Amino acid sequence: MRYVKYLFLALLAICLLTIAFANRDLVTVTLLPGEMGAFAGYNASVSLPLYAVILGGIAAGLLIGFIWEWLRETKHRNEASRQRTEARRLKREVEVMKSQKAVDEGKDEILALLEDGSAAR
Repeated sequence: MRYVKYLFLALLAICLLTIAFANRDLVTVTLLPGEMGAFAGYNASVSLPLYAVILGGIAAGLLIGFIWEWLRETKHRNEASRQRTEARRLKREVEVMKSQKAVDEGKDEILALLEDGSAAR
């Protein structure tokens, strides 16, 4: 399986390099459209190879998607955390109730725990 992963990564690298070599021409990327830039009084622009614009757009899209998904899943993470806390609280409560039951019945706490352990098997 490791070799399949390396083969896939090598093919991906070859494809990306082929795209980069085929799209080396410079393009000018501007921050705002012409009229908006004139109105704002500032319009930054930079000349980059086309492959850098394409790969940068893909990388920016992935980054925005990861951040968006992380923010969307916040409610699920909070709910899972709340349920873990509740489960720990209930487990402690059950243990306290078991020890109180053994004391109430006049049994030794150790024997009560051993009986609970043998019943679980």
